[in-house]
Order: sequence, then structure tokens, then C-alpha cells
Amino acid sequence: MQLGNVGQQLSGILENTVDAEVGNWLAEKIDKIITDGSTRDMYLTYSLIASKIPPKNIPSAHLEGDLGAYLQLQGANVQQMARIYLLVRVLEADRESFAPKVANIIQVADTGELETFLKFLVLLPRPEDYKTPAVDALRTNIATVFNAIALNNPYPARFFDEQQWNQMYLKTAFMQGDLSAIYQIDQRANGELARIISDYAHERWAASRDIDPYFWRPVSQFLNTALLEDMERLLESSDPLENRAGALCCYFSDAPGAKKLLEGRSEWIEQIENKTLSWKTLKD
Repeated sequence: MQLGNVGQQLSGILENTVDAEVGNWLAEKIDKIITDGSTRDMYLTYSLIASKIPPKNIPSAHLEGDLGAYLQLQGANVQQMARIYLLVRVLEADRESFAPKVANIIQVADTGELETFLKFLVLLPRPEDYKTPAVDALRTNIATVFNAIALNNPYPARFFDEQQWNQMYLKTAFMQGDLSAIYQIDQRANGELARIISDYAHERWAASRDIDPYFWRPVSQFLNTALLEDMERLLESSDPLENRAGALCCYFSDAPGAKKLLEGRSEWIEQIENKTLSWKTLKD
């Protein structure tokens, strides 16, 4: 996802979706914040936007290019875009001064304000400056806040290290989130995560609890002896979705043992090769 001129594009969206009076109010507030360098006014305006701009949908006619596609994916509304526009503008004006203040929003924001900040971090200038609050959000047990950083969000794939990524993936499963909504699972797969997935699965099995079959997606390139035994269990399961997940893991693996497990299972191989079975269609 390549994003350019975010501030200008957001300005255009707001120009076409908010009343002129409200638009002028926001512009004046932003100019004052930039002039005064006021942390208090920035936080207050970020919060006050909710009383000035309702969270109405953005007309699709105003959603174009990569930015528009991302806003649609996240279900962005006008109120959220006003908040992000505020942050983008102050950072464009004086990033050195405002970046620490923007990063501290996680400490003062309410749940809705925090969700907006996390969902659209990637739109801010130098989004890597906000890795600490993004990682801190992984600790929450509020599903909507956690999902704001974990789901449909390219930020973790771009900026989280392996440990942080693995923590996010496992917690998404633990919180029964939509694992298929995590960006770049294949690219961020790693051997340690494959081990964690196997260990977690064994804990769930021992407690007679189900596992989302999609959970197994990152293990294909790391099928050691223990994981091959897990694949055999999936392929022999009475649950067709587990069969399909096991088939996908084995098919895309380079491990000889994985190919051996698929012997005699031509139906699944054919479905994968003709693309009727994929991780995208796993639960169809």
C-alpha cells in the first residue's frame, strides 16, 4: 500500500463531507495548535471532534486510490478522518515537537479515540515513531482496541519485530479474532511462531477445545517432526475444515514428510491446484 499526500487527500474528503462552519472550526483549531505548540489544545480538539462531527459514512465517491481502499477496508467514518487529519497536519507542521505528544494519545484517549488512532497509524507521517503505543495496545483485553491494531492493519507487518508479531498472532487466536484479517501472515511466518502454534494447539486439544483451522496457516515452511504429527492429526480429523487446513499446510511445504502425508489425497490436491481450495476459501 503506497500512500502519498495523505493530508491533502484527507482535506479533500473533509471538504466534501462536513459543513463549512465545522470545517472552518477545525482549520482554526489546527492553526492555533500549530502556532501555540499546545499539547493540551491538541488533545482537547482530538476529543471535541466527536461533538462537532458525527461518525457518518464517507461516500464512496470520495474514496479513491490506495487511501480510499484502505479507508473502505477499515470502515472509516468522517469523524475518524477528522481526528487523523488533525494529527497529520500538526505532524507535517512540526514533527519533532508534536511526535512525542501524538504518541502519548494512548495515555489520554477514551476507547473510541484510541481505536481511531490505532486503526490509522499507518497514515501518519513517519508511522514508525508510534511503535511503542502500537505494541502497548497488544496488552489490552478490550477486543475493539486490540482489533484496531491487529486486524486489517498493515502497521504490525511493517513495524513489529518477530516477538511482537508472534504475540499479536497468538493473542488474536486467544481472543477468537478473525485471523484471516491479519496482514501478510505468510511473509511474517517464522519458526518460533510455528512452535508456539503447535504448543497452543496441544493445550487446546488436551482441554477438548476447538482451534480455528486458519490458525495453522503460518506453519507450512516449518514442518518438523512434531508439526508433521500435528498435520497428520488434522488430515485424519472428522472436521472437514481441519482436513482442508492440513492439506493446505502440507501442499505448500517443502518438507518431504508433508508430501508423503498427501499421498492418496488427490481430491484435496486437485482442489488446491484448481484454486477452489485456498486459505481465502478455507471456510467457504
